[in-house]
Amino acid sequence: MSFQDAIKVCLQKYADFSGNAKRPEFWWWIVFCIIISAVLNMILPIIGGIFSLAVLLPSLSVGARRLHDTGKSGWWQLIGITGIGVLVLIFFWAQKGKS
Repeated sequence: MSFQDAIKVCLQKYADFSGNAKRPEFWWWIVFCIIISAVLNMILPIIGGIFSLAVLLPSLSVGARRLHDTGKSGWWQLIGITGIGVLVLIFFWAQKGKS
């Protein structure tokens, strides 16, 4: 999956928490969000904050679909609230998918 395809799919499935997301789709979306957020925060932090809020739901959505692809529930994202939980999530998201 290309960078553009991944962004397109994530925006089309804005709030779709069902199904699966392959590794490229998830990681391209994360790269897109980090780069755009960093650039916008350098230009005008308020716009960066608005962008971050706008992509929160699709980010949670693609994260849940990625966890589904590894055979886990999307609710695992709740452990990201803790510091060590983020590392566990990165490990889960990096695993090879079941499908």
